Amino acid sequence: MRRDDECPGRVSGPDATRQPLLNVKGGLSARSTRKAQEFLNENFSRKLALAEMAAVCGLSPYHFVRAFSRTFGMPPHQYVLDLRLDFAEKLLADSRMSIADIAHLSGFSSQSHFTTVMKKYRHVTPMQARLRKANPRSGQ
Repeated sequence: MRRDDECPGRVSGPDATRQPLLNVKGGLSARSTRKAQEFLNENFSRKLALAEMAAVCGLSPYHFVRAFSRTFGMPPHQYVLDLRLDFAEKLLADSRMSIADIAHLSGFSSQSHFTTVMKKYRHVTPMQARLRKANPRSGQ
């Protein structure tokens, strides 16, 4: 499953902050930036090893983390969490799916892990996010 790019409530603010800084000193090349984004957008919901992400760009894990962080303003792990949370928030709008199923489809190891991460970065539990989606005026 792929995520769409129109989901509100990012870890790091609006969508513009996830846009890469091209040609930043010590960052990824434009080609590596595109390859990394495509790879992560297609694979965020499965377990990803740092070495696998780095191999997409032809870099060592150490250099990949440094260059990725300079290009995107956050480390790869945070970027992946952001993608997972965006996708999960979209699924939460579908009240027919259980929170455990949403956690699994979004790439979280358990419902508990999903709830913990969502609370930490979005400041709401999955159930609170679902209720806000169902009643946008009452939760804000």
